[in-house]
Amino acid sequence: MHHSKDEGLKKVIGVRSLAANAVNMTIGAGIFALPAVVAFYLGAASFLAYLVCVVLIALVLMCFVEAGSKIHVTGGVYAYIEAAFGPYAGFLGSILFWFGYCIMADAAIANVIVNNLSTFFPSLQQPAVRTLFLAIVFGGIALLNVRGVKQGNTLVEIVTVGKLLPLVVLIVVGVFFIDIGNYEVTSWPSAHKLGEVSLILFFAFGGVEAAFSASGEIKEPKRTIPRGIFLGVFTIFVFYILIQFVAQGVLGESLAAQKEAPLVLVASTILGDFGKVMIVLGVAISGFGVISGDILNSSRLPYAAARDGLLPKFLSVIHPRYATPYVAILFYAGLGFIVSVSGGFRELAIIASSSLLMIYVGVILATIKLRKVKPAENSFVIPGGITIPILALLATGWFLSNLAINEIIGGLIFLMIASVIYFLMKASKK
Repeated sequence: MHHSKDEGLKKVIGVRSLAANAVNMTIGAGIFALPAVVAFYLGAASFLAYLVCVVLIALVLMCFVEAGSKIHVTGGVYAYIEAAFGPYAGFLGSILFWFGYCIMADAAIANVIVNNLSTFFPSLQQPAVRTLFLAIVFGGIALLNVRGVKQGNTLVEIVTVGKLLPLVVLIVVGVFFIDIGNYEVTSWPSAHKLGEVSLILFFAFGGVEAAFSASGEIKEPKRTIPRGIFLGVFTIFVFYILIQFVAQGVLGESLAAQKEAPLVLVASTILGDFGKVMIVLGVAISGFGVISGDILNSSRLPYAAARDGLLPKFLSVIHPRYATPYVAILFYAGLGFIVSVSGGFRELAIIASSSLLMIYVGVILATIKLRKVKPAENSFVIPGGITIPILALLATGWFLSNLAINEIIGGLIFLMIASVIYFLMKASKK
């Protein structure tokens, strides 16, 4: 890969565009469910988990910023890891991203949609009806994408407004219904418990790194990337902490018991039936938008790997009429459906978060390696030598240490299977 090659793409993404992209890719349906999960573990001390997550994200993103200002091609995390460690590491990073993170995240979001809609349609709580609904969601979106239906700018803007407006209304109105007594911390959490819940909460911060995928179209990377990304992360953090603040202040101890649809109860408490409908529609719009966009974009990753001989060739077949990689799209959506039926939100969020953390480890190590193989040359360099990358590495390691032993074993088995696939496909290609 020629990492400084001009791909012919227009350099049009500035600070505001990059920040807006980071916000849009990160604030999704997950935040509609997470306040209750965090409160279940930490109660009124929930804010600690948000602080821990944003500090970790800041450390890691400084590594992304440095790598992104050096590798000026489209591809994001895969481009950085491949540039530093070669195609094998790049393949593992790629498959960890689209399967370990993206598909798991889509499945978790689909569960959030069902849980919220079940407040209006209780029959969705029945396994058979739930399965049928999830099949319609993934199958319908896949068929639309097979036919070449793409999200235009207008639709993206509608989806963004549709998911942010209910949250803004909830925050602004909810402030007037807060009971200050609900913020009393009765006991402070242990480091282990804080790490455990932060790992789940970390799911909601996933997505910022997707903004780096358009590296080849960012103008003045040295200036734009650090400013745009950190503006986006600050906006996301403010949104999340205010939502948790309002939910805790309105519901108090009862927030922890609302695992399925906590913000629906908050909205109905302060705005009645209108609030309930507003949040449920917000969840549906947000969730459908994220899953649709992800199936459209991330399904191209297994297609590209198959095209390059790293996955079975049938995944690279193009539809004769619609000119879309329809086998890869159906394959990707099918995996999302199977996973969504197999697990609940919390379990899927943990798997997605741990996969993303492993990708982060790869990018941090790539940042250190690229300093040797690709000198600064008008790129952003993290001050303090390798202090920040080492701190980021320790932080991600601490997060991963909070995984259960069966989750660690599952991750290692997944990487082993991916490695076998890589070397088998490489051998067959020769």
